[in-house]
Amino acid sequence: MPPSVYERLFSTLMTDDPSDSASSSRSWRRWVAAGLFLVFFVVVMREVVNPYRGQRFEKIPHGDHVHYVPRDRNPDVSVSRFPTQKPDADERITPDGQVVSRKEGDRAP
Repeated sequence: MPPSVYERLFSTLMTDDPSDSASSSRSWRRWVAAGLFLVFFVVVMREVVNPYRGQRFEKIPHGDHVHYVPRDRNPDVSVSRFPTQKPDADERITPDGQVVSRKEGDRAP
């Protein structure tokens, strides 16, 4: 009488076949490599989607020079109204393009 399905399954699980071990090791390595690739991809895409994360302003090219524009800029104000020099650490750019000194209670966006 041929062995039942359960007997074959049990005998397969109980044998210590080296090829099974190598196959599971390869599978584990593939999952780790896929996970590392996924983490790398997410980090790169996050930087691509928002390259100015954590900065108070963006640099916008305008002809042969650059304007520094705050992240909360007023869209009705022309880019040419914003400064072409980077503001100091104790200064900030208003949404309308004015450079003002930063007050104690003021926080960077």
